[in-house]
Amino acid sequence: MKPDEKKYWLDQPANITRLVYGVYALCAALLLADLFYHKHAHFAFENWFGFYAFFGFGAYFCIVISARLLRRLIRRDENYYGEADNEVSASATGGHHDD
Repeated sequence: MKPDEKKYWLDQPANITRLVYGVYALCAALLLADLFYHKHAHFAFENWFGFYAFFGFGAYFCIVISARLLRRLIRRDENYYGEADNEVSASATGGHHDD
């Protein structure tokens, strides 16, 4: 980093560590808050301790795993659009390439 460059608070690794621990503490506090309020649930399992936290984590996990599987299905080669790009640039320049 250059001496005249502006420094931001997230440039320091210690601040990133504090931020991560702060998010962990906030998640733990919200999970514990689940003990102290009355829920108006439609189903009995919604009254379980931490149901929405665990359900949300499970749903997010399923989305990530399905995205990884979908990526394998729809992945294309690195130069998939390479041939089409050359044809478009040739027609845009009147059929002349500067290769």
